Amino acid sequence: MRIQPSSMVERLPVQFFSTLVAKTNKAIAAGHDIINLGQGNPDLPTPQHIVEELQQQAANPLHHKYPPFQGRRELKEAVAYWYKQEFDVDLDPEEEVAILFGSKTGLVEICQVLMNPGDVALVPDPGYPDYWSGVAVVDGRMVMMPLRAENDFLPDYGQLAASDLERAKLMFLNYPNNPTAVNAPVSFYEETIQFARKHEIVVCHDFAYGAISFDGKKPVSFMQVPGAKEVGVEFYTLSKTYNMAGWRVGAMVGNRELVRLINLIQDHYFVSLFGAVQMAAVRAMTDSQASVRDLVAIYESRRNVLFDSLHEIGWKAKPSQGSFFAWLPIPSGYDSVQFSDLLLEKAHVVVAPGVGFGPTGEGYVRVALLSEEARLREAVQRIAKLNLFKK
Repeated sequence: MRIQPSSMVERLPVQFFSTLVAKTNKAIAAGHDIINLGQGNPDLPTPQHIVEELQQQAANPLHHKYPPFQGRRELKEAVAYWYKQEFDVDLDPEEEVAILFGSKTGLVEICQVLMNPGDVALVPDPGYPDYWSGVAVVDGRMVMMPLRAENDFLPDYGQLAASDLERAKLMFLNYPNNPTAVNAPVSFYEETIQFARKHEIVVCHDFAYGAISFDGKKPVSFMQVPGAKEVGVEFYTLSKTYNMAGWRVGAMVGNRELVRLINLIQDHYFVSLFGAVQMAAVRAMTDSQASVRDLVAIYESRRNVLFDSLHEIGWKAKPSQGSFFAWLPIPSGYDSVQFSDLLLEKAHVVVAPGVGFGPTGEGYVRVALLSEEARLREAVQRIAKLNLFKK
């Protein structure tokens, strides 16, 4: 019997970084000591009080049944409480909060509830590749918004073609940004809201790194800017804030109609998250946030170690403002894949090629702050031996 994949499956983009993983695994299998700075998976454990809450809740027979289709009221209230505490944003737990199987799921679903074949999504370039997946699922068309250093890695809406704006249904934004590690100011979101109103484009702000910012500066939530709920939503995940990447807990907040639509499509996909996981997430968001402050301090210290070490060898780059990444320009004479391959083969250090995040990412590599400080120093020392930079 011949299995014929659907056209939707055949449209899905190739996972660029699967090649990087294969190269890394091959080097590890050959016995090399690999320092992997190319991943985006938190390296520290979930705080103990959250783990203990899960253990306790898992023993409760209440959670051995199907949970409410659209998530437990307690978790929606916890999300609203967190937004109020952190950003002074008021949210209606029932009508302005949707519970997600991690924010990645919601980023695909938002395309499904808004886009028809041929509709346009405005996508940051470089940006998180899974935005592309949602657009491919609905047979939409991506229009890239280049993020360049000379514009502080913010999109320039004035460069978008009128014909594309006529067909655009939504736009993805993401600050603190993966991969460029910059934050966006309030003025940018104010401009975005005006732009979205004018062209009737839904704004989808990916706030995955919303708790991770450095130098005493707090990230801006799109929701805290007047008018944001009118034009869009924000996606938040507990993966980065609480090292809960494997727990798959996220939320979409904001526009009531978009929350209704996401809940509607999820009613056909899921019966929400395991109740014990939801209640552990409640504990995470409503208990002391000391563990979050400690985590951010660790990432900031790692950032400082990394950039101090880079500057010592002559690799000049602006320090990260937020997220747990660094965005580094590569030396002339290489493209980002060649340079990444060189570091893997000669220094046994893994970095992510910038072109994997979009064409405008060429000329850069992404480095993660997800290794101990000693390993970050060692990675830079190994790279220094290749004599690629002038001090």
